[in-house]
Amino acid sequence: MPQPQDKPDLDPAAAYKRVMLKISGEALMGDQGFGLHPPTVQRIAREVKSVRDMGVEICMVIGGGNIFRGLSGSAQGMERTTADYMGMLATVMNALAMQSALEGMGVFTRVISAIRMDEVAEPYIRRRAVRHLEKKRVCIFAAGTGNPYFTTDTAATLRANEMACEAIFMGKNGVDGVYDKDPKVHPDAVRYDEISYDDVFAKRLKVMDASAIALARDNNLPLIVFPLDEPGGFRGILSGKGTYTKVQG
Repeated sequence: MPQPQDKPDLDPAAAYKRVMLKISGEALMGDQGFGLHPPTVQRIAREVKSVRDMGVEICMVIGGGNIFRGLSGSAQGMERTTADYMGMLATVMNALAMQSALEGMGVFTRVISAIRMDEVAEPYIRRRAVRHLEKKRVCIFAAGTGNPYFTTDTAATLRANEMACEAIFMGKNGVDGVYDKDPKVHPDAVRYDEISYDDVFAKRLKVMDASAIALARDNNLPLIVFPLDEPGGFRGILSGKGTYTKVQG
């Protein structure tokens, strides 16, 4: 296993010092219909490492939809609270997979869970998490907010605010930003370079869930939606390049 690296200095070209990366659990599936695809996990980990090597402090939240979705379980007759807790546990599994990939590349990483499971993850303590970031460790926040009825979008926005992140980066597969309608269905869909949170609400655009959007808007936290499957895209956007949509205001 590669040895953990020294703390890199912040690259002057980096647009942000500390960011939150939010990805879906489905992003880890690759071409499979379920579960984890190790080469895909490795590819995303390399993207994260490339940004960390710029000296940028990185938080992550990964969904659990590749393993279990609380809403799907609820729709099939399962009690909603139980289904949501099961979904939270799925996010821990994904976080551990990403931690393994990152540490295999020599990147110090901490999985921090909102549900206590001390044998595999640290409990969430804000000051401790901030200290990890200051030491250039990648912090992966797992188990959502620890509460049912809240999505990982809301968890990502909450943790980003608590960690004083300067922006949330939302990585999407097959989409290079926010469109006025689904570009996979409508060839005439128009991509926005920039849009306000109020317009996202008014146009009912499916960017994040409503509570996450409100939390980001009320705390003036920018959201950058970019293509996760574009090699070098994450690092490129931090350097002022690439295609993306910025949601703010």
